Amino acid sequence: MNRYVVPLSVLGTAVGGAVLLKDYVGGGVCPSKATIPGKTVIVTGANTGIGKHTALELAKRGGNIILACRDMEKCEAAAKDIRGETLNHRVSARHLDLSSLKSIREFAKKIIAEEERVDILVNNAAVMRCPHWSTEDGFEMQFGVNYLGHFLLTNLLLDKLKASAPSRIINLSSLAHVVGHIDFDDLNWEQKKYDTKAAYCQSKLAVVLFTKELSRRLQGTGVTANALHPGVARTELGRHTAMHKSSLSSVTLGPIFWLLVKSPQLAAQPSTYLAVAKELEGVSGKYFSGLKEQTPAPEAEDEAVARRLWDESARLVGLNMPPGSSVGGQPLAK
Repeated sequence: MNRYVVPLSVLGTAVGGAVLLKDYVGGGVCPSKATIPGKTVIVTGANTGIGKHTALELAKRGGNIILACRDMEKCEAAAKDIRGETLNHRVSARHLDLSSLKSIREFAKKIIAEEERVDILVNNAAVMRCPHWSTEDGFEMQFGVNYLGHFLLTNLLLDKLKASAPSRIINLSSLAHVVGHIDFDDLNWEQKKYDTKAAYCQSKLAVVLFTKELSRRLQGTGVTANALHPGVARTELGRHTAMHKSSLSSVTLGPIFWLLVKSPQLAAQPSTYLAVAKELEGVSGKYFSGLKEQTPAPEAEDEAVARRLWDESARLVGLNMPPGSSVGGQPLAK
């Protein structure tokens, strides 16, 4: 027997197994072929990564797509890319800074005034494991951007979503929510030592709790709300993690990272599915991992925690306060 046969056979088996594992981890593509002509879609954080590819997928299906981003240069470039690839010229860029309550209110005000309808809201934008930064209004950055900003944005657009019913809200969470905990005594990390990982997990648990409570409050309106874990993807979201900061980690863990993460295109499939699938019409208050409904963490199912978080969030962002009032030292936009 040729001495190279066995090693080549082992190598072939290993490579084949790696490809199969990657396909399994990557998950499938959106099984729905539904189109959305005439429907208006807002995708936050759509200038790159999962958000951009979600916007691209929905633009291919004929929607009027609004990319809502902080960096307008990148947002305009993404919108141009999507228009060029899809030949859908109803793709536009709007400024939205989720770390600023003023920016969120201004964005919502323009949408309400200028758009006839909002059919699909994809709350995609996020920051992950950043240093102990604060938002413009003094909130811990991950809690402020990943959760509070989307909480306010969604509530401000609810009347438009209801008027456009049946409509859908898709909130991107993470598997990390399972180890999260809502610390009502110190939501803002002012009393305890800052733990960026724990802060991220808290923000993503808050997203699932928000989705559950929002769904309960929207019963009978024709507006649905669901949360999802898109999978771990190769995006800019992980730029603050140790692996991205260390060249040694990148080299040693690179092959494993390649196996266990999705491309942004594949990671956008769950958002696309929840946005368009006809079989999900009326489905609300659920948590999806990839394309499949899953049971979230026990704390995410706690209705008392969800109600308390809603009330506290409404207070923090001044949801029920008149324009001109002060929140976090900042006046609300009029």
